[in-house]
Amino acid sequence: MKKKYIGVTATSLLLLLIIASPSCKKNLLDEKSLSNPSVDQVLSTQAGFQNYLTALHVAARNECFETDGVNTGNAMIGGTDEAIVGDPTLTQFKDYNTTLTPTFAGVTFFWNWAYSEMISKANTVITFAERSNPAMWTSEAQRNAVIAEAKFFRAYSYNLLANLYGGVPIVDTVYAIPRVDFTRATRTQVLDFARQDLVYASQWLPPTVVKAQEGHIVKAAADHLLSEVYISLGNYDSAIASATRVIGSGLYHLMTTRFGSAAASPGDPYSDLFLDNNQNRSSGNMESIYVWQFEDVTPGGKPGAGGNDLLRAWGPRYWSLNDPAGKPGFIVSDSMGRGVAWLRLTDLVFFGVWGNDFNTDMRNSFYNIRRQYVYNNPASAYFGKVVEPRTVANDTIVNIFPTIRKIEGKVGKTTDNTLGRTFKDVMVYRLSETYLLRAEAYLDKADLQHAADDINVVRNRAHATPVAPANVNLDYILDERVRELMLEEPRRRTLARLGVLVARTKKYTIDAGTRSTIQEKHQWYPIPQSAIDANLGAVLQQNPGY
Repeated sequence: MKKKYIGVTATSLLLLLIIASPSCKKNLLDEKSLSNPSVDQVLSTQAGFQNYLTALHVAARNECFETDGVNTGNAMIGGTDEAIVGDPTLTQFKDYNTTLTPTFAGVTFFWNWAYSEMISKANTVITFAERSNPAMWTSEAQRNAVIAEAKFFRAYSYNLLANLYGGVPIVDTVYAIPRVDFTRATRTQVLDFARQDLVYASQWLPPTVVKAQEGHIVKAAADHLLSEVYISLGNYDSAIASATRVIGSGLYHLMTTRFGSAAASPGDPYSDLFLDNNQNRSSGNMESIYVWQFEDVTPGGKPGAGGNDLLRAWGPRYWSLNDPAGKPGFIVSDSMGRGVAWLRLTDLVFFGVWGNDFNTDMRNSFYNIRRQYVYNNPASAYFGKVVEPRTVANDTIVNIFPTIRKIEGKVGKTTDNTLGRTFKDVMVYRLSETYLLRAEAYLDKADLQHAADDINVVRNRAHATPVAPANVNLDYILDERVRELMLEEPRRRTLARLGVLVARTKKYTIDAGTRSTIQEKHQWYPIPQSAIDANLGAVLQQNPGY
């Protein structure tokens, strides 16, 4: 997806930073600024709307990659059943009561990201497109497709807010003057608002896009998210129907044969999904549905932090490991990057979910989880030898734990391996999760046979033992999501929407502080104190317990 930056005029609301553009009567003295065009000027052409949609795509990617650290995107996995912080200097979620507060950086980040970066831009596109001159468009369908893409992003943002904070204010328009009297809708109302946007998006989005537009939103992305939203609303039949529109479209299938940039090299179909340049459909990947785009040496091709930081965040600090003689055993490797172990996955991920399929499940193969390391420092007497088992906590938590290899990638030309970032695209939605969402909806209807059938489509690709219908329950589906979607799904939001964040974290975290401090109130993030303080005209109610 080609990325462009555009200039807009914004009215900063005290609470939500919503883009506004008051209507003005034009006269002969009106000036058009060419260096800093107004919203009216930008959204007066088809190209202007496409630029605004590009800005939405850039903002969407910023959900996880705008800043470094564990306070933003990585906080969606840290402090759950899947992960703890690794770096001993970090304390996030070691004590939930001191981390998850109304002033926590992550709490404020997601609120501001959703309202100021996403919802404001989406509302602007929708409002201006709906009142635009019909002569601007080649057809009504073309205009509606633009509205549909913006509505997808708005629905995505509200679904995120609903699964992170619970009920939040619904803002569905642009304002000419600041508002400071927002009140919270219920979580159900927020989800239903997202549902309406997604129904529209599903109707008008294209089924596919050409290679030059890869990354733009297609119909399947709306239907995939709509399935999740319907589950949250308790409408399981509609959830099944939405997922079935994706699965039965004929446009997608799970990859069961080798493909892409390294098809002739050792690997398997699952590992191929995550290799460089293999995320978009043009690579032959027929299960990716929505993909965040990264481009090296391209203006706008990387977010503020400077690339895809998953390898940096989740990779072990192997390069600081000494050999048995006490000498440096490693140098930074291009293939393994430079992880800093901000976070480490739990034993549930590394060991607990594999059971009797530990040696046969494709997703646990060497090509997908690196469990063995070889000293690579030529100056070490142990060069070329396998690293022996380690028992010191700093080694096993920080330096030499298994690596989920889907985060590995090439560093690119604008960085180097000392920074630890790559420029690999990131799949947000892919078909295997659609199957698991439909299985979840079938489970909610007590249709265990169809739930097992969908789970087994995913497990069969992985060469894993099929699950019997009698063994399907919510914990099984959540474990299957670990196996299939580790480091892909925003685990915190998945567990929160299902009401099991606290229980699963207590059961599976390996951090004693996390286990002893997480409470039922932590099911939801608190409302940011900055938003409450700025909302002078009404009470923006805080979540219980904060």
